Amino acid sequence: MKHGKKYVDAAKLIDRAKLYDTTEAVETVIKTATAKFDETIELHVKLGVDSRHADQQVRGAVVLPNGTGKKIRVLAICKGENEKLAQEAGADYVGAEDMTQKIQQENWMDFDVLITTPDCMGLVGRLGRILGPRGLMPNPKAGTVTPDIARAIKEAKAGKIEYRLDKTNIIHCPIGKASFGAEKLQENLDTLMGAIVKAKPAAAKGQYIKSCAVTSTMGPSVRINPTKFGV
Repeated sequence: MKHGKKYVDAAKLIDRAKLYDTTEAVETVIKTATAKFDETIELHVKLGVDSRHADQQVRGAVVLPNGTGKKIRVLAICKGENEKLAQEAGADYVGAEDMTQKIQQENWMDFDVLITTPDCMGLVGRLGRILGPRGLMPNPKAGTVTPDIARAIKEAKAGKIEYRLDKTNIIHCPIGKASFGAEKLQENLDTLMGAIVKAKPAAAKGQYIKSCAVTSTMGPSVRINPTKFGV
């Protein structure tokens, strides 16, 4: 694969043989974010678990202290008093059957997070084939199926993100924008890594954090020393 001049120049700032501490890694990845737009900074963590086994799944959600820098569009599927609570909490779209029909019939997807209450999961469950492949299916572990819908909406708007393993046992998550600066990105990284470490399954054996790296949208990755996290 041939890279552009900006990528090649950015890659020269990184020692590929080095495992950076988190502070230096964040500072370095900001220097490599030279695109004309405000690049997203992402964290990628490879875990020493096997996602094929139910007892080795790693999944959860955490509120990043400085948010993600992205405006989150929230769809709340709920009924009765919860509709009013959802609207007051700042949901962009609120409804029940009307919204599920819109998704089914029009393939409408103009939202980033779907939050629902337990009594509406019967409705939402019908959307599994549509929402599942897109990672939008609500889940109690992620806090997107909850009786306290107002709190869930406020957390989503404040920068709550979901982390979960992919098929290659890697977690991919945004931790903010390059414009945040090193201190805010470091806080977000530490918060996310703390949650991932805390979520270590009891069935996990050997080294839990195999490798981790930060990268910008258009730039090369910077590898972090995984021993810092003590697992």
